[in-house]
Amino acid sequence: MAYVDAEIASQPECWQRALDLTPKGLPEPGERVAVLGCGTSLYIAQAYAALREESGLGETDAFAASEFPAHRRYDRVVALTRSGTTTEVLDALARTRSGATVAITGDVSTPVVDAAQHVVALEFADERSVVQTRFATTALVLLRAHLGAAPADLPAQAQRALDTPLPERALASKQFTFLGAGWTTGVANEAALKVREASSSWTESYPAMEYRHGPISVSSSESTVWFFGPPPAGLLDQIALTGARSVVSDLDPLAELVRAQRLAVGLAAARGLDPDHPRNLTRSIVLDQP
Repeated sequence: MAYVDAEIASQPECWQRALDLTPKGLPEPGERVAVLGCGTSLYIAQAYAALREESGLGETDAFAASEFPAHRRYDRVVALTRSGTTTEVLDALARTRSGATVAITGDVSTPVVDAAQHVVALEFADERSVVQTRFATTALVLLRAHLGAAPADLPAQAQRALDTPLPERALASKQFTFLGAGWTTGVANEAALKVREASSSWTESYPAMEYRHGPISVSSSESTVWFFGPPPAGLLDQIALTGARSVVSDLDPLAELVRAQRLAVGLAAARGLDPDHPRNLTRSIVLDQP
């Protein structure tokens, strides 16, 4: 069994632990907030930023850490970094000119602890696999709970996602498009990344209403179009005309992401790939500094 299999399976327990936490340093209502990350952490940042704004709790921007506009004034900057060593995240924190800084990390023995004013430790969700699964979802559960936007049964829904069979024909598909809306667009982006990096599959992701504006052109009988949340009116009929299969679930979108993680590992296994060590990837990007 790959490390990532065990890490995916541990998510119900990790999510429950996150729901039980009372962390300090997270954004307060009304604050103007920037959320930073790289790779998977960027997409979790996107989901949180959209959900915080949807909840009416304050203007919230998500950035790739390398693109953070440090000249802007924020009341708080939140950095997501599993490893605590990602160069772009550390650099962005060092360039921050205003507001409090908080890092959410899986390793408190790393440089991010000194780079941020506050640290939220999720060491119980850290991972051995290069591919992020449980750390990212656990961080989003924590952030959703802080917003008052985490259903109490999320761990149970994660277990359902582990127990529910993968969609018919999914493992035979050659192209995947993941669609979301609002905060679930970030979840869709993460699903696409997960399947792409673990299995070297052709994946795309968009806001669902954007799918008609070009992306539908690649859908065919070899495609799966996977929704995180309810599909827009009429879109399922249009997808059916392409020959692609649609996947719609009644699970919370974050729990549905667990099924996409399982798809990624299943595709990797079918193709003889090692999902713990995707080609050309490392667990953390640490760059040489000039």
